[in-house]
Amino acid sequence: MTKFLGVLGIAWMLVGLAKAQTITLEDIYLKNTFQLRYGQYFRYLQNGEYFTNLENNTIWRYSIKTGQKVDVLFEQVVPWKIDGYELSPDEKKILIFTNQEYIYRHSFLADYYVYDIVKKTLTPLSFAGKQMNAQFSPDGLKIAFCRNNNLYIRDLETGEEIAITTDGKPSQKIHGMSDWVYEEEFGFSKAFFWSGDSKKIAFYTFDESHVKEYSMTIWNAPALYPQDYRFKYPKAGEQNAIVQIRIYNLETKQTHPISLGKETDFYIPRIVWTQNHDLLSITVLNRLQNKLEIFHYDLNTHYLKSVFVEESSTYIDINYCSDLVYLKDKKHFILSSEKSGYKHLYLFDLNGNLVRQLTSGAWEVVEFLGVNENSAYPILYYLSNEVSPLEQHLYSLSLDGKTKKKLTSMPGVHTAEFSPDFQYYVLRSSNTTTPLQVRLYHTKSQQLVKVLEENEHFKRKAQEFGFAPKEIFEFTNSENVRLYGWILKPKNFDSTRQYPLLIHVYGGPSSQMVRNEYGGSHFLWHQYLVQQGFIVACIDNRGTGGRGAAFKKCTYGILGKLELQDQIEAVRYLISQKLIDTTKIGIWGWSYGGYMAALCLLKASDIFTFGIAVAPVTSWRFYDTIYTERFLGKPQDNPAGYDEFSPLTHAHLLRRRFLLIHGTADDNVHLQHSIALQQALILAQKQFQVFYYPDSNHSLNGKEVRYHLYQQMANFVLQ
Repeated sequence: MTKFLGVLGIAWMLVGLAKAQTITLEDIYLKNTFQLRYGQYFRYLQNGEYFTNLENNTIWRYSIKTGQKVDVLFEQVVPWKIDGYELSPDEKKILIFTNQEYIYRHSFLADYYVYDIVKKTLTPLSFAGKQMNAQFSPDGLKIAFCRNNNLYIRDLETGEEIAITTDGKPSQKIHGMSDWVYEEEFGFSKAFFWSGDSKKIAFYTFDESHVKEYSMTIWNAPALYPQDYRFKYPKAGEQNAIVQIRIYNLETKQTHPISLGKETDFYIPRIVWTQNHDLLSITVLNRLQNKLEIFHYDLNTHYLKSVFVEESSTYIDINYCSDLVYLKDKKHFILSSEKSGYKHLYLFDLNGNLVRQLTSGAWEVVEFLGVNENSAYPILYYLSNEVSPLEQHLYSLSLDGKTKKKLTSMPGVHTAEFSPDFQYYVLRSSNTTTPLQVRLYHTKSQQLVKVLEENEHFKRKAQEFGFAPKEIFEFTNSENVRLYGWILKPKNFDSTRQYPLLIHVYGGPSSQMVRNEYGGSHFLWHQYLVQQGFIVACIDNRGTGGRGAAFKKCTYGILGKLELQDQIEAVRYLISQKLIDTTKIGIWGWSYGGYMAALCLLKASDIFTFGIAVAPVTSWRFYDTIYTERFLGKPQDNPAGYDEFSPLTHAHLLRRRFLLIHGTADDNVHLQHSIALQQALILAQKQFQVFYYPDSNHSLNGKEVRYHLYQQMANFVLQ
């Protein structure tokens, strides 16, 4: 055995001494040579001892402890592909969907089927066309779903299909599903919610009849005539849909609207049933998003009571502070807030009286994972960056706030996924030198149950191809603010040489690109460029996340100004290290990063010598109400904030090489942004390169599209 280990060690040493293989774009985008395995995302059963997984059109039940298959729950023999599934709460039926047809980021149409595990029967959910957002009732006896802007219920015992609404109409009225801007900016498509007793459904109704439309051309090559696709998209300062919450009673078959007053120009980003099945919680956010109010609506008395109000001099980021959990004691709820300057958790009674602040300090609760109320004393689980703004660790905390434990030890970024009964959790971990590790733990004992993924294959490939390690650095800008960045350097880096530099930027509010984690956005493409002799770096400017509310919200009212300053100073810092060839400094980004890349290239041509903007925002006037007004207010009230740092304003300053890229079917950052910048550059007599991907959305998805995109960008950079 000793001899074998010695030979193995020599072999690994020889691999290390051998010349690293050359990374190709084909390796990355066509061959998947560097496939990082993320492990299974468990669909836990109610009994935390088991989970399910879909493999080759078969739904298997697995043992958590052994990781081995136990039995088959469903095996599809007819010729269609299972796109997804959901088990009923009693785990006696499976809701299966196929022929999935995406609409926007979250929403899709599909053909749904119900499989009875006991009877072994498979029946269509409906015969009247594709459905959306199908969901079991808590008792498993009914399924609610949407079709053609209306909300329906299917009774699984009688087979009866009941129409809750009938007046839904495209581009006019939507029931039970969200409009475009709610889906994109509040993150949900399904806009109905079963009460815990399965007797009521609370649902959204959107009246978007007065919302202006955006039109996209769908080319459908080689079709003879393109298609004109129109959808409602409220741009900054324009009218939103009018939103109302209604409650349908399955016993009386009556629908009751909830009045929130005469004002209609507001948002309802969240509704949730409390543990009292006759009490609905409604979160209301004003149009400027600087006042949040939580109401409790009592179905018996029809009384609407305000139980929580929070106001801000800038904005309240509902997507960041959206944790709202009602406890089983029917007396309390837990809420997250940034009112202390950092995101923390608070315990309230049902009347809105603060019982106690659960977490505190100059750090943030990154994610609230839930409360184990099955134990003698309720225990909270959450992720926080208490160790460092660059790290994320798992903690447990007793509800009385007295017992707190850090459950992760390896430096880096961790995420956790608990079983419904909190018996087990899957921990995903990495740092700058350690690719993703996936492990299963027993919660109470904290014992490792099973190693699910070590990514040994990826580690070997990274070594064989000479991947550059991500190095974290920090510096202080001219206003004495500490900023963090990462840098990738070529193999056999020579500190006496100067290298071309490519900055990767995102920089948008609440984002965080620089953390002690492996890989990251576009990591493999950056490795390819490093192997071509580039230094690649990324900096989190002011306005990004993980550093508290003041750091994040300092860009309020004038996006682009401080971000631009910080990116420029970061490059100057790197130049001061004598590493950089100042004649070859580029910047590139996507979406908000595209906005930043274009702005930096135009406003700082003395620093940046080339740039790439993919799907960039070029004028915040063109973007949607919810996102844009959160950070800038309305354009009618803040025209300078919208225009002063718009790339359109500075098109005449272009002096360097610029590549502009956009998908023609981008429903999010519309092609209009790039067209407007292109027109401004033409009028200013500036030369540049532009490329449009036909019928591609904001993500520019598809293997062929991605390969073409990164090859095109690489060619531009290497020129």
